[in-house]
Amino acid sequence: MTGLLLGAWLLVIAWQVEEHQRVVGAAKSDLLSRAHEIAGTLSAVTHALSFRGAIFQERLEPVLNELVKNRTNSLVKLIYVGLLNTDGDPVVAVGDTNLFSHEILAGSELWSDNYVTFVLPVVGASVSPEGDHPTVVLPPRSNFTNGAPHFPRREPRPDETNSAGTNEFSATNFPPPTNGEMGPPPPPEDDKRPPEGGDRPRGGNRRPPWMRGMSDAEFKALVAKRELHGLVLAMSTENYRAVCTRDWWLRCIIGFFAGISAFGAGLAWRNIGRTADLQIRLVRASELNSHLKELNLAAAGLAHETRNPLNLIRGQAQMISRLPDASFDVREKSKTIVDETDKVTAQLTEFINYSRPREVRRTKVALTAACQEVVRTLGYDLEEKKLHIEVTGDPLAIEADEQLLRQVLFNLLLNAIQAAGENGKIQVAVQRAGASEAAFEIRDDGPGVPPENRQEIFKPYFTTHQKGTGLGLAVVQQIVLAHGWEIACLGHDPRGAVFRITHFKIAA
Repeated sequence: MTGLLLGAWLLVIAWQVEEHQRVVGAAKSDLLSRAHEIAGTLSAVTHALSFRGAIFQERLEPVLNELVKNRTNSLVKLIYVGLLNTDGDPVVAVGDTNLFSHEILAGSELWSDNYVTFVLPVVGASVSPEGDHPTVVLPPRSNFTNGAPHFPRREPRPDETNSAGTNEFSATNFPPPTNGEMGPPPPPEDDKRPPEGGDRPRGGNRRPPWMRGMSDAEFKALVAKRELHGLVLAMSTENYRAVCTRDWWLRCIIGFFAGISAFGAGLAWRNIGRTADLQIRLVRASELNSHLKELNLAAAGLAHETRNPLNLIRGQAQMISRLPDASFDVREKSKTIVDETDKVTAQLTEFINYSRPREVRRTKVALTAACQEVVRTLGYDLEEKKLHIEVTGDPLAIEADEQLLRQVLFNLLLNAIQAAGENGKIQVAVQRAGASEAAFEIRDDGPGVPPENRQEIFKPYFTTHQKGTGLGLAVVQQIVLAHGWEIACLGHDPRGAVFRITHFKIAA
């Protein structure tokens, strides 16, 4: 299951990476589309501003400056615009002219940290008959060599000749004279006449009237220098980088939450497995508990039924020992039978008490008074060992099952009497442990309980007395836990042991 979740998370990560690449590609395509839109706009501008195939620089530069200014305030900022000639040199450039270099002409686009440069075709003005605007396109990349492009020119048709009778065709913008224009001013209207020797040729380009005085070599050099063949646009990538960064963070967040989901699913699956295992264990424990309850009831019933024949044996042994003709040896053996029977009967009684279900019926019980009554019940044992017992404390009333509480007090006092020597001292103290709780202690001056046995002493059949059954303190702990109290065995300086019960709830 872990491998499956890990594979699903890796699949989500791969999907997000692919989606991010798609968004990056879409952002690049958007920039390229904007660049083509600008190129189309400039093509339309060159057509609109052309006059007899020439574009005046004073008219073109303000348009380009306004274009850069408007684009600077838009989402896609335009940093640089350059119109190129055949040799790849800028004819007209506006914006940050430091961005241009012939290296950017080696490809159609060049990306840097803050801007991207596009090299695009542009439709420029050309020397041609009226109504004929041939298109000048950007050459393919294979025509870029040594950092400078070589743009192919369209060969003239056989019927296309200039005024000198030669086949010359170009799409030319003319160099600015001293007045700042990109070509000489147009001739007066009366100069627009057919060339000497016949009518103006139809269907082809010809040299402008004001350039007829140039030689062919000068005209070709001028065409190569000033005709429009390409466009360089430098656009800011700020918005592009913002889109890519925002999308990257979005993909990271999706991947993070996908990982958290996979991790949570893994934990949930593991908890489900553990829960199922615990449920199986609980079912088995419940079955075992039911079996133990049945076994406990059977054992308690067996112990109860065993006491009847033991009482019969004890009675018969006492009758035999009282016969007038009974010998001394018979009487001693009868006494031994009675003593051993009493031991077995006491053990069976303790076992029955330990195996009995503890159903607590809480009532208001005077704790100090109950202690004094139990002390009076054990008066014969105290006098036999000449023990001194002292009961102190406030007369507090607690919430407890009175019968079970008396059994706890009886077993603890009997254990203290058995532990103390002759002329010993036992202290019983009842004290308030808080606003709503009380505590109870029984101290003796016997040999005490070693630290390693202070937890084991409450287990069944663990005893340090020869005459003990090992179930008295186990019964005490069982009753204490049924009430929600706590019991502990502590050391008593300089000698002896202390049994302390806490968390008695004081009755209102």
